[in-house]
This record gives sequence, structure tokens and C-alpha cells, in this order.
Amino acid sequence: MAESNNKDVSRRHAPGIQDTVRLSARGLAKVLGDLEARVLRAVWKAGEPSTAREIHARVIRQHKVELLTVITVLNKLVTKGILARAKKDDLFHYRARSSEKDFMASASKRVVEGILSLGHQAVSSSLVDALAERDPDQLAELGRLVRRKLAETDQR
Repeated sequence: MAESNNKDVSRRHAPGIQDTVRLSARGLAKVLGDLEARVLRAVWKAGEPSTAREIHARVIRQHKVELLTVITVLNKLVTKGILARAKKDDLFHYRARSSEKDFMASASKRVVEGILSLGHQAVSSSLVDALAERDPDQLAELGRLVRRKLAETDQR
């Protein structure tokens, strides 16, 4: 029972993110489909509520796709709770429900929670080893974040 409650909490923090992570994908496509990720990025870049045609014009610059396909993906992202839509001048306008930074933080947390099910010790060691190899500066930042979080917990 507690496990399903944890899943429910994670889903509230990261709406519409699939339960599987595609390790070979890049960025958002790890937790969304490739086209969903492209469309969501286009919505964020627009910076304001935009029509499907406007989003399509952004997506098609780098990825050949039909307008109807973009409309389908936009509506799928609305269903997942990632986008909102409102009618204005007889056209639907789409906007992101959260900023890119907030969405990425939420998605990252959900992925980490899933990875931790492999075992906290193994995951912690792997994270430290990977950062040491790939980005020592980020490893130092992780150290600072850990020290800050430990200080916060000690004050409680």
C-alpha cells in the first residue's frame, strides 16, 4: 500500500512523465516521447500561449512533422497535465503549466526516486563515481548541496 502512495505522490510532482526512462534518449526525451519533448520545448520557447500552427512552425524548423501530428501531441500533453489550453479567437492556445526549470527538477526527482529503488548505497556510489569522471566541478557542487541539506536537517 505504501508503495502505491509513493507513486501517487511522484505523479503529482511530475505530471505525465512515463514510468520508464529511455537511457539512450537525450534530455526530455528520456521521460517523454521524442516528439513530445520537441513540442514541449517549442511551447517553452514561444514564451506565451500559442496556437498549434505557431508551435508547428517552430517544431518543423528542426523536425519534419505534419501539423495534425503536432496537434495530436499538444492535446496528449494537455491530457497528461503538462500543457494547458484555452480558446481565444476560436483557436486553442497552448501554454506550459510549469517552467522548463521546474519541470526538469520535477522530472529529475521522479527519475532519481525510481533509480533509488535499486538500492541507496549502489546509487550513491555510482553517482559520485560518474560525476568524478565526467564533471568534477559538479561533484564539488553535490558535496556543497549535501552539506547544506545535512545542516538543515541538524537544525530541525
